[in-house]
Order: sequence, then structure tokens, then C-alpha cells
Amino acid sequence: MRGQGQRILVASGDPTLVDLLATTLELAGYQVATAGTGREVNEVLARLSADRLPHLIVVDAALSDVHGLGAALRRLPTDPPRVLVLADSETLALLVSRLNPGVSDYVTKPFRVVEFLARTQTLLQGGGPAQRKAAPRYGDLVLDADKCLAWRGRRRLDLTPAEYRLLHHFLVNAEQVLSKAQIWRHVWGEARADSAIEKLVSRLRQKVDQEQPRLIHTHRGFGYWLGHRPGA
Repeated sequence: MRGQGQRILVASGDPTLVDLLATTLELAGYQVATAGTGREVNEVLARLSADRLPHLIVVDAALSDVHGLGAALRRLPTDPPRVLVLADSETLALLVSRLNPGVSDYVTKPFRVVEFLARTQTLLQGGGPAQRKAAPRYGDLVLDADKCLAWRGRRRLDLTPAEYRLLHHFLVNAEQVLSKAQIWRHVWGEARADSAIEKLVSRLRQKVDQEQPRLIHTHRGFGYWLGHRPGA
């Protein structure tokens, strides 16, 4: 590990991407190690003691032999590190299934460095390897964070990565009003125009609120919230 702070393992077969991410993370104060294949990741995890495991593994979807990484995470004697996936939207579902149950979050390519750092900081706020948590849910609306999927009752929701992140944020802050600034920080990691946020919320609302009661609401002048309206 190079650098100081929390430990991150960057795994990618693209030397340019590895150099960019490693340099960015080191400048942000993290300890960084790198691997070029899934096998190298497994070797790093196998030789580290439980108290020296990385807090986060950043995995490029293009990594060779990535399918073995999920099994390696499950063999660890302690709770596995968080996993941040870098993937094209077309390959995300396949990679998530291969790494399941280790995937914690994802960034779709092409991505901005500020968005990548925001996702990293969010995952590391807990300060250590990921702890198992109950699936975020509200009534019949539930997320499967291991597989990055969502359901309303028995109906599976077809969500984009941004819609999924927004729904997750709504669920963990159920019945609380979220400002547009809070939404863009969580979903994109950087400021976006009000119109972009409004369109994203509208698309998510159309997918979630096909059944009654409606769960996603606008608090004019303040933001948006998820929950049951009083008396509904």
C-alpha cells in the first residue's frame, strides 16, 4: 500500500486507468494498492491479515478473470471489503452477478473523477469493511443491494444507475425531505441543473408509482420525499 489513510485496492487491466485512479486516491489521502487481474486480487487478499484487508476494492468491469473475485470475497474470515464497480451500463448486470454478494455500489463509464471520489467517500464513511445491513425498503418497495435490483411488490423496476442511486437515497431517508443539492451530491457527486434533477425524479416516480399509494412526492420550494402522505 502506498499513501496513508484508509486502504483501497484498485483492480484494472488498463494501466492508464490504474494510474489515474491510484494517483487520484493517493492525492485524496488514501492508501492504494493495485492489481491487473482477478488472480492478482485474490493473491493480495490471501496474503493479507484480517486487520490489513482493504476497506474498499475498486473493480474495473473489463478486468480479466473477474468471475473468481466474488468467491474470494466470500472466503474471507471477516466481513468482506466494500466493492465499487466501474462498468458500462450494458455490462453492469453481468458483473454484479459475478461479484454478488460483494458489490456495494457502482459508477458507470465514462465517469468524472469527482463522481468517482464522491462514491468512494460515501462507501468509506463507515471506516471499515462492509457490514451486512437489512435491505432498504419502505412498505412494498424494496431494494436488493447485493444485486442492484428493486421491486414494487412483485413487479421488478427497470432502473438506470442514476435512478437506482436516487431510489436508494430516498429509501434510507424515508419520510425526510431531500433538497436538490442533497440529491445531486448523492447521485452524481457534482452540481446539476434543476431541470436534470426534476427529470430524474419524474422518471423514477413513473416507475415506482404505478401502484397505489403513491410514494414519491414534491415539497414545493424544498425538494422531494418518499413516504405515505398523512391520511392516505
